[in-house]
Amino acid sequence: MKKNPVAWFEIYVDDLSRAKAFYESVLNVELEVLGDPNNQNIKMLAFPSNMEGYGATGALVKMDGAPVGQNSTLIYFACEDCSIEEARVEGAGGKVNQTKMSIDEYGFISMAFDTEGNRFGLHSSK
Repeated sequence: MKKNPVAWFEIYVDDLSRAKAFYESVLNVELEVLGDPNNQNIKMLAFPSNMEGYGATGALVKMDGAPVGQNSTLIYFACEDCSIEEARVEGAGGKVNQTKMSIDEYGFISMAFDTEGNRFGLHSSK
């Protein structure tokens, strides 16, 4: 059986509290502290996940030497209807980059920037 290629993601941030408030507000989730047993200077907040289910999970990461806002990887968060999460972006301090649009039989996407300058996507089937 083939597996999906992504196992984990990290979104690097300058202000962990600000980024936490943004993602919790937009995605209507609660992030949890995730420790790094090898480096106590790295601060992480994990997105909710089901390790038995489909798809990848990840964390917001505050780490010296990890630049933010200039990454070349784009993460899409799964949504029931991406217009709902898109509507929360600006109120949470982010900026909508592309309003909900069809990607044909693959559903719909919205694009936005978080409070740290990271670009991310929202994806839904309706």
